[in-house]
Amino acid sequence: MPEIPEQTRLVARAAFPRGLLAMRVRDSLGAVFSDAEFAGLFARRGHPALSPAFLAMVSVLQYAEGLTDRQAAEAVRGRLDWKYCLALELNDSGFDASVLSEFRNRLVTGEHSDRLLARVLQVLSEHDLLGPGGRQRTDATHVVADIRLLNRLEIVAETMRAALEALAAAAPGWLAAHTALDWWDRYARRASDYRLPQALPARDKLFRPVGQDGFRLLESTYGGRAPDSLREIPAVQVLRQVWVQQYYRDHVRRPGAREAKDLPPGLLSIGSQYDAEARYSIKRGMAWRGYKAHFTETCPDDRPRLIVHVDTTEAARRVRGPGRLHLHGLRLDRCTLVGAHDQTKAASTSGEHSGERPSSRSNSTHR
Repeated sequence: MPEIPEQTRLVARAAFPRGLLAMRVRDSLGAVFSDAEFAGLFARRGHPALSPAFLAMVSVLQYAEGLTDRQAAEAVRGRLDWKYCLALELNDSGFDASVLSEFRNRLVTGEHSDRLLARVLQVLSEHDLLGPGGRQRTDATHVVADIRLLNRLEIVAETMRAALEALAAAAPGWLAAHTALDWWDRYARRASDYRLPQALPARDKLFRPVGQDGFRLLESTYGGRAPDSLREIPAVQVLRQVWVQQYYRDHVRRPGAREAKDLPPGLLSIGSQYDAEARYSIKRGMAWRGYKAHFTETCPDDRPRLIVHVDTTEAARRVRGPGRLHLHGLRLDRCTLVGAHDQTKAASTSGEHSGERPSSRSNSTHR
């Protein structure tokens, strides 16, 4: 990143003699990121690309203040302390808010986010804010998946509909030859509870035909004459897993709904065909379906507490003892923190019921 323009420096210092957080970050750490290290993060299409180092610093400030993309873009245009930290001219007009989401997509797609954090930790170590030895602790919090909570009937109907849509896009001719006419009426619209029967006997009566349709589609897809590529479609694989979890077949191969006691535990249960990795879990009395974010921070007595590692796992995964997160040691190695004493908060390894089946409080357990 370039040097701070003189006019920006003078105006910001006159307005905030004691400095603000963004200004103190720039004064203490300098330019944290450089474009040479993250050349792969330049946009390849559209308008002239913005500096990845610049956008990375904007993202850090945005997270520190809990701003939306639009608020962060406005802060770049209108706040003196941000212009000071980002080395912008006072008349810089900034950028459109959509640039930030596109930058994050490139971060995730190219797996550069780990390198960004490593660079931050390296700079902190160079400024004696991070060093060997000491204590660290890890705790976890919930991450709710961006999915609609479904009951059992909605799950199977929506999973069947998603598989049909995926097959219709991949092999429309094959699908037309292997579907029944009543499927088009049954799965034409999204399965929603207000459209489904409300009485339990009527719901049970519908649950079985959906299962029979799914088994028929799976037998056709996994049959010897079906193209191999159809079995690789993610929606078809999810259909097979959901049918194993929700149905059984009797001695004459008629489908039946599994009883609640026979449903898989939260570690395995699929609650949405659109995010098959989102899992059900309970922690401190809170139930959710999604993921779990693990944060590791240093606990020194004479230095600021710093987050040195972040990892996201399935919500129902239990983690215990040292080395429970496979990237944990790698992150600490980079900062010469090997051998740091680990204090895992009890909340991240106990008080959660990840092996339980979704309870009656979750609407995903009832038809």
